[in-house]
Amino acid sequence: MENKEKILIVEDEFIVANDLKMILKKGGYNVVGIASSAAQARTMIAAKKPDWVLLDIILKGSETGIDLAKELNGSKTPFLFISANTNQSTLEAVKKTQPYGFMVKPFREKDLLVMLDIARYRYALEHQVSAPLTDTNRQASAFNGIIGNSQSLKEILNRINIVAPTETSVLITGESGTGKERVAHAIHEHSDRKNKPIVVVNCAALPLSLVESELFGYEKGAFTGANSRKIGKFEQADGGTLFLDEIGELPLDAQVKLLRVLQEKEIERIGGEQTIKIDVRIVAATNRSLEREVAEGRFRLDLYYRLNVFPVELPPLRERKEDIPQLAMHFLQKFNAAANRDIKTFNPKVLEQMAQYNWPGNIRELEHLIERSTLLAFGDEISEINLPSNTAINILPSETGVLQSLEDMERNHIMQTLQACGGKVFGPGGAAEILKIPPTTLYSKMKKLGIQQEHY
Repeated sequence: MENKEKILIVEDEFIVANDLKMILKKGGYNVVGIASSAAQARTMIAAKKPDWVLLDIILKGSETGIDLAKELNGSKTPFLFISANTNQSTLEAVKKTQPYGFMVKPFREKDLLVMLDIARYRYALEHQVSAPLTDTNRQASAFNGIIGNSQSLKEILNRINIVAPTETSVLITGESGTGKERVAHAIHEHSDRKNKPIVVVNCAALPLSLVESELFGYEKGAFTGANSRKIGKFEQADGGTLFLDEIGELPLDAQVKLLRVLQEKEIERIGGEQTIKIDVRIVAATNRSLEREVAEGRFRLDLYYRLNVFPVELPPLRERKEDIPQLAMHFLQKFNAAANRDIKTFNPKVLEQMAQYNWPGNIRELEHLIERSTLLAFGDEISEINLPSNTAINILPSETGVLQSLEDMERNHIMQTLQACGGKVFGPGGAAEILKIPPTTLYSKMKKLGIQQEHY
């Protein structure tokens, strides 16, 4: 079935351009031409008025696809990038042009058509060609465990609605505690894979030596101690979704294998002699800047682009404070039931205190605070809440009037964070998570700085 949308291909390699043309025509698109330079593209855009432009970055002549993209942005012509020529500065320049998609060569025919489907849906949603979901309450109620009425949350839910029914990989970004795993579950629950498992892997918690055996499994006798066959996470998730949390922690060797799985849809168990076909959708999450990780050589650029077909960026709680009362009431009801309490509300003073606080631990910090407050409350309302007075680094002079050393500032900041977390060092809502460093690093710093339990 033809959708009759017109696409202009801007690509300087004839063979690649011709392959693209055949894929698009097979997918029902009307390819109105092929341009090999930005100048030729301008002429064809004026004459053919395409609905979409498919852009390579490196073109004939002195101008690049990025130069042309800036003009397309100005004229409101939607476009997508397809390129094999990328580096960190290119990546940053591409992001500034706000494309509707970016795909790395080589790619599968299906990947291109899925990217175009998503791009068209996003474009229609933004321009209200198709009716977007505008009732935020109705949206939130459809996603179990996602609470709030803010505009930023509404936009996240719209993006989930767009991507959930597709097969594309999703990259969820955001600070620790913003609800990335909850969003991953929502994507799975609203997909055609909902009756199959969603398997969660915390990449940060996997010891380096066990990453590949956990993900891909192993055969009996593959190494010392392998006394039986182990089925890896990919096989466990077959037919469903694999959620790779904190994917920025995945070592480079495992990234190479993950990229192969995304490309070939098959795995090999360690010690195995045959490939195993798998049908798994990848949803990944990170609290790191993967662009920075790519630039510093810790994350593969080609894997980044494979995962980043459809990014979902979660805002920190400090940017959606209007959701705090509803979130707080949700957690109050949850912990009322768990503790057999009947606390009905929050004192207005408490709500004001929560609105003024910046929540470095985000929703997870709010949840833990409500849990403690529920246990400590008297009567039928929460009238007091123990918020940290200040979690920022103290850069003012000390009591002696002398500026603190960098070591003293670090010691004070760690102790303030530990106090805010009730002394919890690692795990959800712990100091390591809020400080965004591995627990082993935090313990090492505490030992070096002489921070002992009695200090916090």
